[in-house]
Parts: sequence; C-alpha cells; structure tokens
Amino acid sequence: MRNSASRQAMEWLAAAAKDPRACKREWEYGEHGTVVLASGRFWDVLSVPEELGLLTLDTLLRTPQYEPGPTLADFAAHRVGFFLPPDPACRWIGSGIRYAGKGSWVAVPPPYRSGRSLQWLVPPDGSGDLHTPAALELALRQATGELAVIISRAEARQGGHSEFFRPHDSRPQG
Repeated sequence: MRNSASRQAMEWLAAAAKDPRACKREWEYGEHGTVVLASGRFWDVLSVPEELGLLTLDTLLRTPQYEPGPTLADFAAHRVGFFLPPDPACRWIGSGIRYAGKGSWVAVPPPYRSGRSLQWLVPPDGSGDLHTPAALELALRQATGELAVIISRAEARQGGHSEFFRPHDSRPQG
C-alpha cells in the first residue's frame, strides 16, 4: 500500500463515499482510477476556470504562513477546484465560478496519483485541513486583477484582439 500520509489522505477522502471500501478498491484496481464523491458533508468545492485557478493557487502558495488546502485540476475541462469547509448558506458569484455543495458530486482521483485528466495540485494530507474561504476570496481577487493585466497586455500586442482565451479545439491536428 502507500505510506502513512497517503493512507490517511485516502481514508479521509474515501469517508465521503457511500461505500468507502468500494471507493478505495476503485482507486487501487479500477479501470479509471477515479471515483465520484458527494460534496457538502466533509467539504465543498469551488471550481474556477483554469487560468484563474492556477494564478489563485500561486498567490496562495506565495502567502506567508498560509497552508493551502486540497486543490484539484481537471485539465480536460480546464478547471481548478479548491476544497473548502462545507457551508450550505455560502454563495460564490463570478464569471465561470461553480460551487459544489450539498447535493453535488465531484470526481476525484486517489490522493497519491493522477486519474486521466484529474490531477491534485495540492493533494489532501488526511488531516481534514481545507482552504480558508476568506483567504481564498482574497487570492481570487488578486488573481483576477493579475489576469486582467495579462489579458490587457495580450490585447495590446494583438492590436486590440486577445488570443488569450481561445476556445479549445479538441479535433486532431494534421
């Protein structure tokens, strides 16, 4: 099996499953290596567009004395999810922001490896530590400002037309 920290993280994540043993079996032996877990009991997930999410995580990692919580990237969907304490009254509003609380489901790989397009940017450590909503909100605001500057510069270089946010074309090239 995995080391003690990985086991503890796996137990913590699997506790959100209807059948934790089946969840762990899927992670270990399943074809896809991912499971769908209910949010709203142990954690909620704030999902943002990839560019914003990566800048936000970078901001959090540069914040002294802040330990970021579990952060999951879905590179196929171009999204980054931040695991937060459950809050049924919470409302996050913004362009491209999705909030998975009670009644929502989130696909997750095991904490010790990636699963297809899903990858832990900050894996859970099993302690139950999550992102602090206030710190995450502040980092999102800062990252939004940085992203606006990046887009403005890109538009200036392109003569007023930004190529920064092009739709992803999944058709094979060639």
